[in-house]
Formats: sequence, C-alpha cells, structure tokens
Amino acid sequence: MSSIDGYVVKMTLMSFLIVLISLTGVIWITQALRNIDLMTGQGQTILVFLGISGLIIPLLVSIIAPIALLVAVMYALNRLATDSEIIVISAAGMPPVRFLRPFLQATVIVCVLVATITLYVAPECLRMLRRWNAQLGADVLANVIQPGQFIKLGQLTLRIQERRPGGVLVGLFIDDKRDPAQRVNIVADTGTVIKNERGSFIILQDGNLQRFEAGKRDPALVAFKSYAFDMSQFAGAAQNVTYNVTERLTPDLFSPPPDDPLYVKSPGEFRAEFHNRIFAPLYPVIFALMAFAFLGMPRTTRQSRNFAISSLLVGILVVRVAGFACSTIAVKTPAAILVQYGMLMVVGSLCVWSILRSVMIEAPAGLIEAINNLSRRLVPARMRGSA
Repeated sequence: MSSIDGYVVKMTLMSFLIVLISLTGVIWITQALRNIDLMTGQGQTILVFLGISGLIIPLLVSIIAPIALLVAVMYALNRLATDSEIIVISAAGMPPVRFLRPFLQATVIVCVLVATITLYVAPECLRMLRRWNAQLGADVLANVIQPGQFIKLGQLTLRIQERRPGGVLVGLFIDDKRDPAQRVNIVADTGTVIKNERGSFIILQDGNLQRFEAGKRDPALVAFKSYAFDMSQFAGAAQNVTYNVTERLTPDLFSPPPDDPLYVKSPGEFRAEFHNRIFAPLYPVIFALMAFAFLGMPRTTRQSRNFAISSLLVGILVVRVAGFACSTIAVKTPAAILVQYGMLMVVGSLCVWSILRSVMIEAPAGLIEAINNLSRRLVPARMRGSA
C-alpha cells in the first residue's frame, strides 16, 4: 500500500467510524428510552436495561453503515478537492481508476463488517432479545404487579404502593383466598423479590397477617418481622419462544424446514429476508462508487461541486428507496429480487464506466444559462424596489 493509499484509507475509515458511532449512538438512545420502564416500572437493574437495549446495536450498525461510508467518502473527496490534492494527484499521472483503489480498500472493510453483522451477529442478537423479553414477559412479579393497582390473579389479589430498583416493593397488601379452608390478608411495609432453585418468593418485612379460618368468628392476627410468601406459580414460567423471520438464522432462511408453520404461511418473507441480507453488504460498494463517480474527478477551485453533490444525494435516495420498494414487493413477487440485483448491477456498471472515462458530472450548460438569466432579471427588480 502506497503512502497515498494509506492516507486516503485512514481518512475514510476514521470519518466512517465517527459518523457510524455518532448516528448509532443517537438512534440507540431514542430506542433505549422505550425500555426505560424496565427500571422505573418493573424494578429491573441497570444491567438488564443496558443488556436488552444493547442487543439492537448490531442491527442499527448494519443499517447505518452504508450511509456512514457514503458520508465518509464524500468528506474525504471534498477535503482532498479543497486542498487541491486531487488536482496534484491527477497532474502526477495517476488515473481516476487508480485513485479509486484506496476507497475500494476501505469499502471492502466496511462490506466485511456489514456482512458479518447482517448474516450472523444481528440475527443472533435479535434471538437473544426475543428470549430475554419472553422471560421477562412471563414473570408476573416483574410485569403484572404495577404500583397503585389492585391486581387479581385468580383467588389472589395484590397491591403495592411503590416499586424500587433491585426488586424491592413498598406498601404491600395481599388477599389470599386460594385455600377454601382459610383466607389470609397480609399487610407489610416492604418486600423483596427472591428467586432461587425452590421458586419465587416475596420476603415481606415488618407487617401483619390476618388468617380467617372457616367456622371461626374471630381472625388470628400475627405480627411478623419477616415472612416468605410463595409466588412460584405466578413467576417465570418457561415458554416456547417463536422467532419471526428477521430473527431466523441465515441457514434457516436459505433452507427452512418444510413443516415450519411460519414458512408454510408466508414463504415469501423467508425469501425476501434472505436476499435482503445478501443485498446489505452490496450497498456500501454501490454508494462508494457513486460518490467517487460524482465527486472524484479533478476540478479547479472555480468549478462548483454543488451540482455534483446534489445529484449524488438524489441518486442515492432514488437507489435506496427503489431497493426498499423491491424488498417489499419481493414478498409476493419473486421477480422483484431480480429487479433489485439488476438495478445495483446497472448503477455500479454506469459508475465504473464513468470513472474509466473520467466523466465529470457538471450542470448542463442550458441550466446554467437559465439560472444566470433569472439572476439578471431579479437583480434589476430588487434595485428598482429598493429605489
């Protein structure tokens, strides 16, 4: 790798990491706020909150990485052009196709990252997230018992005044009518949720227990410092987790079991999701080629780059929206997958042709003339208005 290649690759990858981390962080925070009730409402720890929220980061990275690479390539080319380095490189005899090489080297690194995340890491993280949510969702102690509400679970009624981190419950009231021979009312200042191999319990502290036995007029009243109330039948029952299409492993999408109920119901979703994972590492290549085709040609400082940048952004938007549309249509129409492959091949071929021919993207002469004529008409009008 030459010094020029190393300089360009380093600049591109550093810019890519800055953009990727910044965008991923901002979007992750907005998504993580949706799970803030794990701490405030369900009494889970900060580690559980960060664990569940962090499992969506690989998916965000796979989505943001192509855009981050586009911004990084645009930044690198714009900086090289501003410092007149592209002109110097061209004057030294380096053709555009050779100057493209360091950008392709950086792009290959990004493609490997996106492919690894899309094909393996992101599905596995989504599966872990599904299992974690199922475990939390099955736990009545964490999800059903909400502060200030009387919760009826069969013949058991519970109410808590407040929930604190670490599974601490404040102001508990329990009305237990599960035993036909007696009814038990419990009031306690605090309670702590404990789970072990014996089951799930609420360890009540500083309270009173009233036991109303059948056939007896007066209740038995007991004051206690500590009392273990069994909640095993309501907490954390094992559940069979069913994964949706985006949570399936890539081999399962390529060759799904014929008797899979979800596959039998919607085979098109499996096909579309599999090809979406194949498309994911291709988009960074297309975006990098488009950015270089529009901005990589040598220009003087008097030649504006605004039209090329605007055209590039419009082109990227059209390509990505068309890709999303094809992916959606592919669920019911398999031919849309071939259309998307063809679109990427055509766009990539046009970019390579443009780079080989050193085609410079500039505003048409007619458009420039029309803008100049409009400007000449507006200036006298403004001068007359000011006079």
